[in-house]
Amino acid sequence: MDQALLRQKRQDRTFASVPEIFLYRCGETPDDVGWEYPDASGSWQPMTWKACLQRVRALAAAVRAEGIGVEERVAILSTTRIEWVLADLGLMCAGAACTTIYPSNTPDECEFILNDSHTRLVFAESPEQVAKLQKIRANIPQVVRVVTFEGPGSEDGWVVPFAAFEARGAAADAADPGAFEQVIGGLRREHLATLIYTSGTTGRPKGVELLHDCWVFEAEALEDVHLFVPEDKQYLWLPMSHSFGKVLEMITIAGNVRTAVDGRDPKKVVDNLAIIQPTWMGAPPRIFEKAYGKIVTGATQAGGAKAKIFQWAVGVGREVAALQQAGQTPGLLLGWKASVANALVFKKVKQRFGGKIRFLISGSAPLSRDLAEFFLALGMPILEGYGLTESSAASFVNLPGNFAIGTVGPPLPGVDVRIEPSTGEVQFRCRGIMRGYHNLPDETAATLDGRWLKTGDQGELDAGGRLKITGRIKELIKTSGGKYVVPAKIESRLKAISPYIGQVVVHGDSRNYCVALATMDPDRLAEWAEATKQTSTDYAVLSQLPEIQAMVDAAVKTLNAELASYETIKKVKILPQDFTVETEELTASFKVKRRFVEKKYKDVLDAMYASGGGGGD
Repeated sequence: MDQALLRQKRQDRTFASVPEIFLYRCGETPDDVGWEYPDASGSWQPMTWKACLQRVRALAAAVRAEGIGVEERVAILSTTRIEWVLADLGLMCAGAACTTIYPSNTPDECEFILNDSHTRLVFAESPEQVAKLQKIRANIPQVVRVVTFEGPGSEDGWVVPFAAFEARGAAADAADPGAFEQVIGGLRREHLATLIYTSGTTGRPKGVELLHDCWVFEAEALEDVHLFVPEDKQYLWLPMSHSFGKVLEMITIAGNVRTAVDGRDPKKVVDNLAIIQPTWMGAPPRIFEKAYGKIVTGATQAGGAKAKIFQWAVGVGREVAALQQAGQTPGLLLGWKASVANALVFKKVKQRFGGKIRFLISGSAPLSRDLAEFFLALGMPILEGYGLTESSAASFVNLPGNFAIGTVGPPLPGVDVRIEPSTGEVQFRCRGIMRGYHNLPDETAATLDGRWLKTGDQGELDAGGRLKITGRIKELIKTSGGKYVVPAKIESRLKAISPYIGQVVVHGDSRNYCVALATMDPDRLAEWAEATKQTSTDYAVLSQLPEIQAMVDAAVKTLNAELASYETIKKVKILPQDFTVETEELTASFKVKRRFVEKKYKDVLDAMYASGGGGGD
């Protein structure tokens, strides 16, 4: 496609598809580095847009050679890595739509998604993921080929190595070079681009149909708010199977934001920051909670003068942050204290994040005020945003120079919002709203009111037009006394009070008082065990020690002093294992499956009430 035409499309805001934006980017800045990725030795390698285009052309040709047509589905079953990005761009440039599958999905879940979406080609990360597909091969007859990023192919050719698939495509592209632009030129805004299956806190996942125009809208809206500058560098590790990860991919392409991509081992996220030195990163609150816990417990365990200096510095930082939130600047004395705090404490903490962070972005779950205030005090503001898979992720976001803790920011340009009067439900409309749920017309009708998306979240708008989420309608607890409790608010506050606590589920619907299930953060628990010279390193043993119960009880006591009587936690049970994606208490985007947890630990919860002594209101 002619580059002058693409420039005109950009100027006129008439891009029809993600591939058109991609072609524009590669033509305008071919020699700029778009991506960085770790090679087999772990060294980070650059990839220019010119090099990226060459590989995407080959992959697109290979997809076309498999007989995949416009809007037909191609799945990616992998953690976040450069091959995920290349495969996604390649299949979209072939006109196909991407079916996203979490690598944590079981064979049965993969079978459901592949059949429900009628996916015909699958990119699978590793022999482990290929084995899942081999197990269900007889039940997914429409899948014509599996392309694996790692490992060998199969003797019958059903499984093909990524390099061989790409090489086939390169030869096909060379034989018919005009086909690439011809297919892209035929794509329209209303064509399906992505089919994201919600991780599902309850029941079967639903396929969310997101059109090319959804992602074009995201690119345009985020460019309009000037969130990023040319010098920025992103670290992208979030699951690309999630809409949050996908919108970060669009930011890279549309905004020419240099991006280091790798999420194969989430435990290395913080360590990689020091190597990559990004200026910003998106993550769910759980990552910031773990970083907060490590920073605070490290300072506390240091003891003596170091602990006191840390506490003093954070106090100074919070004073400065409070003034900034009020639109004021610190005076001479506080400014001097802030410079000392930065030299003694904050600068060292920032180095753990690479030393260049301008801001962090939080999404996919509520961020606690305590956490937001802490990171702002350190000089690394967390900009909370809000959106749903059904709205292509980003719909509201705070901005670096204009944000308010406790809100998810103003709507992006092009987003209209309303609060339903009787329930307080947040509803909004924009071009990013899904076409519907795949093969689920009744559920689509229940979620969409025309083009208005009914979010299921309660909220309110402040005087500055920023949205504040006050609760999840379906997750509100109504005690037997008729009082409503917002569990998420209580859970996030308890984790902020004690960084040793990993996860919390507050329970009390139709009960006469609230109780809680808690898990300990495995990393913080291990550090505590080492510092206190425990004989065991086993989580199940350590979590049940009287000292740990006393620690959690003390945190609950502090929390209860801040709550209304009907909100207070009367009892807390520490579970002998943490919540994980593998054991199904967490979704792949690290959200707690509240109903699943309550069902799994029903006997534990019933016993907490059967023993009495809780009181109530």
